[in-house]
Amino acid sequence: MLRSVPLMATEESYPRLISLAVHELRSPAGVVSGYLRMLQRDTEMPLSERHRKMVTEAEKSCARLVALIAELSEIGKIDEGLIALSQGSTDIFPVVAEAAAGVLEAADRGVHLEVRGQSDGAQTAGDAGRLRAAFAAIFHALAREQAGPCLMVAERRLVRKAGGNSAVVIVADESRVQAASDAPAGAFDEKRGGVGLSLAIARRVIEAHGGRLWSPASSGVFDERQARSTAVIAFPLKD
Repeated sequence: MLRSVPLMATEESYPRLISLAVHELRSPAGVVSGYLRMLQRDTEMPLSERHRKMVTEAEKSCARLVALIAELSEIGKIDEGLIALSQGSTDIFPVVAEAAAGVLEAADRGVHLEVRGQSDGAQTAGDAGRLRAAFAAIFHALAREQAGPCLMVAERRLVRKAGGNSAVVIVADESRVQAASDAPAGAFDEKRGGVGLSLAIARRVIEAHGGRLWSPASSGVFDERQARSTAVIAFPLKD
């Protein structure tokens, strides 16, 4: 007969499980990667062109596996509180522009990203480097979701309310920016193929800065595909 495990016990064991998995995966992945490099550089018995191509592809896949292990390690460290975020004064809006400058994910399909709106004035305490990587991961993922040629916009806004000011970044097809701002918040799907664990890390970094990440709820305005290709990120600002 199976015994149920208390939820608290499961939560407490999670960081340890992640750490153990990273340790167990990192060692064999490193060995395989090393042997593949040795095969490529072997001068005594050089590979044929056919086998060299096969080894090259295997090395690329192994490098991807190593990168995924590193991302898993980072998730574990963030969840366990082992990564200290810089608390320097950071303007979020220039960071958004810097992240967008490197997004070429879907340019060959006619998908382009343009940054609009307020260029500065979103001052908060934060880690600019990690925020830049988080925005870049979100931009890359949403660009992959676009069904065809389009102009994606990252609209930067300052929202002033009685409860406090916030910096909002709306990432959507040009025609849906305002609709995304007005729509009810739905869950942001971070479990997507082709982007590794970058979105899981991005969400954690945003939340560690007091922010929120969401997509519009699927409705008459946004179907499921449109919601997956849209995101809204909001941060509270220092007074």
